[in-house]
Amino acid sequence: MATCVDVSGAKYPTEFKGHKIKPREGKSLLPAFDNKPIDREAIYWEHEGNRAVRVGRWKLVAKGAHGPWELYDLATDRTETNNLAQKDPQRTRRMVKLWQQWAERANVLPLNPRRAKKASKTKSPKK
Repeated sequence: MATCVDVSGAKYPTEFKGHKIKPREGKSLLPAFDNKPIDREAIYWEHEGNRAVRVGRWKLVAKGAHGPWELYDLATDRTETNNLAQKDPQRTRRMVKLWQQWAERANVLPLNPRRAKKASKTKSPKK
């Protein structure tokens, strides 16, 4: 979104039909088009309940909403085969906290809301 707004010259709205809109997330990628660095804290994502955050050379990932967090040093392990979460618990906790703060701010939670809705529709009411 940030890149689209930047490229188009548009102004991101602060409200719609009298309702406030959350500020947009992310940074524009426009500087990268000119081979310039992008100043950012981290890259966050969630897809179908899978979670991840990347800070510099470090990547923290988890499969599914309840999978354990795994930590990788991409400078020395680009194939993500050496999970360092147990060896570096402080970095792992710090990155989990970053991801959690982003997920709450960006309305990512609850993870898998469609699956939760589907499950609640199929459960029969208790008698």
